[in-house]
Amino acid sequence: MDVSILRAERLAPDIAAVRFASLWDEHAARVQAYAARHVGVEGAQDVVAEAFLVAWRRLADVPDPALPWLLVVARNTIANARRSSSRRRALEAELTRVAHLVDRDDDPHVPVGERESLLAALAQLTGREREALLLVGWDGLGPVDAARVAGCSPATFRMRLSRARRRLTAAADGPAHAPDPAPSPASALNLGVQP
Repeated sequence: MDVSILRAERLAPDIAAVRFASLWDEHAARVQAYAARHVGVEGAQDVVAEAFLVAWRRLADVPDPALPWLLVVARNTIANARRSSSRRRALEAELTRVAHLVDRDDDPHVPVGERESLLAALAQLTGREREALLLVGWDGLGPVDAARVAGCSPATFRMRLSRARRRLTAAADGPAHAPDPAPSPASALNLGVQP
């Protein structure tokens, strides 16, 4: 079947299913072996699943021969997973460093009880919410630069930051309408107070 015809026309569901099954039968074992060399046997299954999911979604774009294309998709999947894992480890390390900073007694601006409250509140947030708050509050980035670091659009980042601030305030201070004469840990973070 001519690849240009496949690209020019949408594949009919039955033709797409047959082509996908053929790709799977011909190449799944080779993609599995490639992935196993790079991420081990357990992680290889996820890589194969992701590579063939991309192949299914972009079936009209899969060239002939398909194996090199599938291996590039597998390589990109592995690279993405490694970057994601690296970011997660970096964030965990950053939270550990934040915990050590919060445990210090030499910051006269934030009482010890509020430090503990802030740490507990940060622990309740999702990883993306913590990242948003820390990029702005601790790293001092503006929303546009922080969005670039977080890998999302500025509008998405602003929404994420707003949601994170609300959740942090609720977790650290209780009800948002409760009076608090002193600055709370959440409000200190919102203002971008750096360690």
